[in-house]
Amino acid sequence: MTTPRKVLRSRGLRPRKKLGQCFLQDRNILEKIAAMAEIGSAGTVVEIGAGTGVLTERIAGVAGRVLAVEVDPRMTEILEERFRDRDNVKIVHRDVLEVDFSELTGGEGGEGITVVGNIPYSLSTPILFHLLAHRRRIRRAVLMFQRELAERLTASPGTKEYGIPSVMVAAFARVSGRLDVPAGCFYPVPRVHSRVLRFEFLGEAPFPLEDEAYFTAVVRSSFASRRKTIYNNLKGASLGLPAGSDLGVLLRSAGIDPVRRGETLSPAEFGRLSTILLEASRKALDNGNPV
Repeated sequence: MTTPRKVLRSRGLRPRKKLGQCFLQDRNILEKIAAMAEIGSAGTVVEIGAGTGVLTERIAGVAGRVLAVEVDPRMTEILEERFRDRDNVKIVHRDVLEVDFSELTGGEGGEGITVVGNIPYSLSTPILFHLLAHRRRIRRAVLMFQRELAERLTASPGTKEYGIPSVMVAAFARVSGRLDVPAGCFYPVPRVHSRVLRFEFLGEAPFPLEDEAYFTAVVRSSFASRRKTIYNNLKGASLGLPAGSDLGVLLRSAGIDPVRRGETLSPAEFGRLSTILLEASRKALDNGNPV
């Protein structure tokens, strides 16, 4: 295998720190990631951060179509040369955060596309949330994270790692696989440990949920300050509640003690709370009450 290090050095190129470039070049790990994606011959795969194409090569050997998304023009040039004779590979020079997955796939992948990527660690959470927002077009995602973030994404309520990402993943996806990757598998060698997670995206949350956007707002507000109770975090939040609302009563009607902190609530409790708060805000609008 021609490693990313050899490819870059042959062109006089260096990884760009501002893009968070750490290229995976361990053959065994690459094979395991491709296997985790469970790609079918008729499937459409979107690869985020294709780099020099070492993972792209493996995916293209089994997928019906591969859309290799890469923001670095130096890498897209390498990819265009490497895959110019592969009809099932298309190179997309774009920032993945600007990608509309329905538009990108052109209506293909009716059963849902698969997303694979060794993504920049500094953008891991925004990229994951972007994918969750497009999850009805995405069946599965296999993504590389810094291990500490991976632990937060899979954390349980009441633990120090539990937070906004934990709740959002539990609400809209199911983690169905994981793989730890040593730092020595990358070029350049990062100072952090890495972990690959496989997500099965859910069309609907596994608990009753009235409004996804409002749910997200409640979750974010509840973690505004981890030292504060959920009552104190929510009382100053912009959630559309009528002036003079008794937030304590609303919390208790959701079965939540106002002195609890956000990190103790389960995703289902956040769902129930968001439904009750949304109902109160809608009643305020219907009655013309000031908020």
